[in-house]
Amino acid sequence: MSAATYLDYAATTPVDARVVTRMTECLTMDGAFGNPGSSSHEYGERASGLIEHARAQVATAVGAAAGDVVWTSGATEADNLAIFGIANYYRAQGRHLVTAKTEHKAVLDPCRELERRGWRVSYVVPDRDGRIAAQAVAAALQPDTVLVSIMHVNNEIGVVQDIAAIAALCARHGGSRLHVDAAQSLGKCAVDFAGWGVDLMSLSAHKAYGPKGVGALLVSQRRGVHLEALQFGGGQERNLRSGTLPTHQIIGMGAAFELATADVVAAAAERSRIARLQARLWQGLAALGGVLRNGAAEFAVPHLLNVSFEGVEGESLVAAVRPELAVSTGSACASASDEASYVLRSLGRDEQLAQSSLRFSIGRYTTDADIERAIAVLSTAVSRLRRIAGQSR
Repeated sequence: MSAATYLDYAATTPVDARVVTRMTECLTMDGAFGNPGSSSHEYGERASGLIEHARAQVATAVGAAAGDVVWTSGATEADNLAIFGIANYYRAQGRHLVTAKTEHKAVLDPCRELERRGWRVSYVVPDRDGRIAAQAVAAALQPDTVLVSIMHVNNEIGVVQDIAAIAALCARHGGSRLHVDAAQSLGKCAVDFAGWGVDLMSLSAHKAYGPKGVGALLVSQRRGVHLEALQFGGGQERNLRSGTLPTHQIIGMGAAFELATADVVAAAAERSRIARLQARLWQGLAALGGVLRNGAAEFAVPHLLNVSFEGVEGESLVAAVRPELAVSTGSACASASDEASYVLRSLGRDEQLAQSSLRFSIGRYTTDADIERAIAVLSTAVSRLRRIAGQSR
């Protein structure tokens, strides 16, 4: 049997071959294999120089200063460092946070842990389109709010939030710092850390065709943001994240971020191609009838399409398409759970529709043939499951 058609780029992506080449140069005796923290010999200095070059590459790609970049093991660690770091450092100023019900688990679970420790958290509800209104965030702010955490591109429905507007109201509030999970953003839409006026931003390499296991937290030095570290040791990364840096992974992230933003014309053409593929996929699925789109298309990146199928049992649908399609019912971190997507429930979908939903994510290697195969496989599976459901009644 041939490999399943891969339509799960929102969860993870293949590493670009050009990125792999640069990474392998840091792993052998002929390459920059030294510890970048060792300044007493040439090997360490060479590795450190590559680390700083990658830091500049990442910063340039997202409109930040190189000094803002703090390396982490990924966006999950970056989210945790931002939320716990701010809460702990500014706890004398206030113990209230604001986030949204549609955030990634890497934001929601730290917030719930802080609630167990005595902090208060307000969870903003999105509108039915999946948008978090700036006015709703403003209404949730309290005098002792120290942090607002809002995702840029939602990882399940692809809806893009107006981060600049939310940053502006946080600035007017005075004591509220804004953290943005932008793991899904790079390569899908513009990212402007400094221009938006954001205080902290989480990034991930593997969402941009880089390696797994590395990411970054942007901490604005210009805005004077402070954090309390979560781990201690050698004092690396401005004393915010101690530990020996994985040179090859960081080099890979820098290369991937540079490639994602180097050619503006090519990037625009790629977004147009993906938008065309998504439109065809939606057209083919909508023709089945009883198919609902989750998240408003006009506010979403074209790389993600989330749909619910009426009259179909969710687990049966996933089992039916799994041999031929690599898709997901939500984020990768929640794929082992049988619970309906909390993101879709927040949009007003009932339990049945939320469970019978699939997320399709289109990426650099998706072809027209992949889309046509997906339409054919889903059409057959949904029609068969609806017939079985009708016969069992």
